[in-house]
Amino acid sequence: MNETSNPHQAKELKWGEKVITGVVVGRNKIVVPPEEITHLASLGCTDREIAQYFDISESTLRYQLSAFLIKGRHQLRTTLRQAQLRVALEGNPTMLIWLGKNLLQQNDAGTTSDDKRPLPWTDSQVDDDINIDDEEDLINDQEHKE
Repeated sequence: MNETSNPHQAKELKWGEKVITGVVVGRNKIVVPPEEITHLASLGCTDREIAQYFDISESTLRYQLSAFLIKGRHQLRTTLRQAQLRVALEGNPTMLIWLGKNLLQQNDAGTTSDDKRPLPWTDSQVDDDINIDDEEDLINDQEHKE
C-alpha cells in the first residue's frame, strides 16, 4: 500500500485568499462582518463567545458592534416566540397557559381589572337597568346609615 492511498494520512492543504468586508475594530484592525455578529447573537452566543470567535475584546464588541448584537438577540427572541406559539396552537395546554399569563397578563385569580374594590352589594331590590353612579350613591347612603 503506498502512502497516497492511506485514508488516515492528512492531505496537503490548499491555501487561498478571501476578501472580507466588515467593520474594522480594535488595535489589531480586525475586520468583523456585521452579519456574522447578528447571526451568532441570533443563535444565543454570549458576548464572550462572539468576541473570542473574532479574537477581539468583549468591550470592543459591545462598544463598536452593539447594534448588531441587539438585532441578533431580537431575532432570537422572535424565533423563540414563534416556536412557542406554534407549540401552543398545536394544542399544548401548558404552553397556552404560560403564554396567556406572560403575554396577555392573565392570571389564576381571574381578575381582569386593576380595580381592587369589591363589587357593590345591596340587600334591597334594585332595577337591573340602574347605572353605576346610582349604585355608588346607594353604597354611600348605606355606609352613612351604619
